[in-house]
Amino acid sequence: MMEKRDVVALGELLIDFTDCGMSDRGNPLFEANPGGAPCNVLSMLQNLGNDTAFIGKVGADFFGKMLKDRIEKQGIDATFLYEDKDIPTTLAFVNKLPNGDRDFSFYRKPGADMMLTAEEVEKASCIFESARLFHFGTLSMTNEPSKSATKVAVEIAKKNNLLISFDPNYREPLWNSVEEAIEAMKYGFEVCDILKISDNEVTLFTGENDVRKGAKKIRDEYGIEVVFATLGAEGSIAFCGDMEVKMPGYRNPKTIETTGAGDTFCACAIDFILKHGMEDMKEEDLKECLDFANAAASIITTRKGALSVMPAKEEIMALCSV
Repeated sequence: MMEKRDVVALGELLIDFTDCGMSDRGNPLFEANPGGAPCNVLSMLQNLGNDTAFIGKVGADFFGKMLKDRIEKQGIDATFLYEDKDIPTTLAFVNKLPNGDRDFSFYRKPGADMMLTAEEVEKASCIFESARLFHFGTLSMTNEPSKSATKVAVEIAKKNNLLISFDPNYREPLWNSVEEAIEAMKYGFEVCDILKISDNEVTLFTGENDVRKGAKKIRDEYGIEVVFATLGAEGSIAFCGDMEVKMPGYRNPKTIETTGAGDTFCACAIDFILKHGMEDMKEEDLKECLDFANAAASIITTRKGALSVMPAKEEIMALCSV
């Protein structure tokens, strides 16, 4: 019997090459940081005292071995991290733009994370039996066979009565069309209990520039129990039952990049729900949840990378105002 896990996640595990300035020869320098939204989420959840496991695939190459070693070092169970002998580990180059946003260049045509199969997920079904929550995003649904593998994982999670959390994590270059991305988002909305969604994703899906109205529309249309909408440096909004709560963000003068901020927020929100439940949630609880998650996201923006440098609970509490 598998050891009990609080959270199981499925999806991409890759190398984020982040901008590190210029060499003395005038060439751009990049640092190889472990990344991938689902494992970023698991890494932060580990820091908050949860037991986690990951299902995914990397290449049988130097980067794949580095990623496996790194997530295991973070305490994430990598029993069902498969290796592909033919397809290399996915790589992403992250370039910070002058306006503070990021530009992504992906080397994933194909990448190993896309090659996860439904059969491999079924082999991992034992890990769902004692888990509490399953987390996923849309990037495992850009291509087959990982698209079918993702849906099989959702079916197994539902069969085992797990809570399901979903973060679209939209990355335009990885989709054949916006329509396909929207269809994947719709699937996630239909099956999830907890949704974390960014302001730009709300606008993309609903066409609504008012993030509050758009997020509420998604919540109402799909009957999602809790929706967290992030607003970048402006903070976040939560919808739960009849409650709607907004909390300001923490503008950090030491911010260098925003990679992993949404994943850090998502993990903190998941952790709060696992510890407090959703049935008796009060407005004060939502405020506490958002404040903690906003603070954690602010801290990660001061560090390069995300997975290996997630903040400790004590760091976050020191920054919180609630």
